[in-house]
Amino acid sequence: MTTSQASMNETSRIVDQLQRAFDGDAWSGPSLLTTLQGLNATQAATRVLPTAHSIWEIVLHLTAWIETVQQRIQQDKLIEISAAADWPSVPSGADEAAWQQALADLRHAHTHLIDAVNQLTDSDLDRQLGGPRDHEQGGGVSYYIMLHGLVQHNLYHAGQIALLHKSV
Repeated sequence: MTTSQASMNETSRIVDQLQRAFDGDAWSGPSLLTTLQGLNATQAATRVLPTAHSIWEIVLHLTAWIETVQQRIQQDKLIEISAAADWPSVPSGADEAAWQQALADLRHAHTHLIDAVNQLTDSDLDRQLGGPRDHEQGGGVSYYIMLHGLVQHNLYHAGQIALLHKSV
């Protein structure tokens, strides 16, 4: 651990991990934004496997969950996400401008999330979100677990995107 990391509080360490997974030096490999570099709208919208999501759909899904976690922090309650919001459809007639907007929305959501997490104290990380454990909605866990889960979620989908990118 570097001297600067040793002086960080836990909330700052989580922000560091969120940043690394999103657009930094992720331990596991390329960050989420690195995996998206160089993709155009046609590639992003291509459904490589009939039953798998496209890269574009994954980006919309990631944006939805980043926004949901940010709202949960700001409202201090379990905000549920509908099935339609969880996996939004790519807009019909989507073009390069729409793809670039989807990427901008992803970056914007991440920035707002980081702003919200930076407002938390280390003691906030122990707060429970929702009642009993709810795997589908991601509830029944502490803020600490939710935020680490979001890091894992982003990198999980970055891996999917990397594989799909090789096939488009």
